[in-house]
Amino acid sequence: MADFRPRSASAERVPGIRRAPSRAREREGLWHKPGLLNLVSDLLMLFAAVALGYALVVWFMSRPLFPLREVVVLTPPAQVTSSQLEYAARTAIRGNFFSVDLEAVRAKFEKLPWVRRAEVRRRWPDVLELRLEEHQAMAYWTVSDSGESQLVNKQGEVFVAASNADMPAFSGPQGSAAYLQAKYHEFNQTLAPLGVRLVGVELSAREAWQLRLADGMVIVLGRDQEKAPIDQRLERFVSAWPQAQESIGVQIAMADLRYPSGFALTPVAEEKGSKGKK
Repeated sequence: MADFRPRSASAERVPGIRRAPSRAREREGLWHKPGLLNLVSDLLMLFAAVALGYALVVWFMSRPLFPLREVVVLTPPAQVTSSQLEYAARTAIRGNFFSVDLEAVRAKFEKLPWVRRAEVRRRWPDVLELRLEEHQAMAYWTVSDSGESQLVNKQGEVFVAASNADMPAFSGPQGSAAYLQAKYHEFNQTLAPLGVRLVGVELSAREAWQLRLADGMVIVLGRDQEKAPIDQRLERFVSAWPQAQESIGVQIAMADLRYPSGFALTPVAEEKGSKGKK
């Protein structure tokens, strides 16, 4: 008699078909990889150590252990006062030697009148060093549109400060200060043979030029012309003026150089009379 033993379904094998592992075996395989678990553990420990070290450094640097005791000005100021420097230092410096915001301190000093550029750096153990570059004013500046009064430095930059120095006066549209400064030097060089200082340069919104000399005479150049540029007209006037001045014998209030082949002169008395009639 044949021995009959029923085979369970789990023991059956179907040729050509592989059974997928169960979910339990997948989970069991993931948590039984010691190499992967050790790597994750090491990464977590490293991250925790870095975070703890950073927190300790921040805490240590914020403690009042390294106070700033002195601000040393390495460039003696010419226009900025000691009280202005003290006020800026008192309101801008926060924290200790390590935590002080140098950029904020620099920006505060650069807001002072006459300060063009500031440089701040630490010096161990409790000092801030300050270098200042001050504006060197060379002219007064008035915006023709608004009438706002400011100053112009030697770089052609406009800045706000108070001054009573003897300087030329510029007037022109917004943003034209550097251009007027360059033209001032050109006009001054052309007028040098007359021995009279140029004290004022004005440029209108229509790009018409007007010069004022130290003796009170106003030179009206008008707009630049293709056939008679303003530089050419001014040079012609400078060449002819000494002889014309001797033959006229009166003080001139205004010289109008807007003509392509000559110029017109207005005596002082006539100028005053015309103003009175208006």
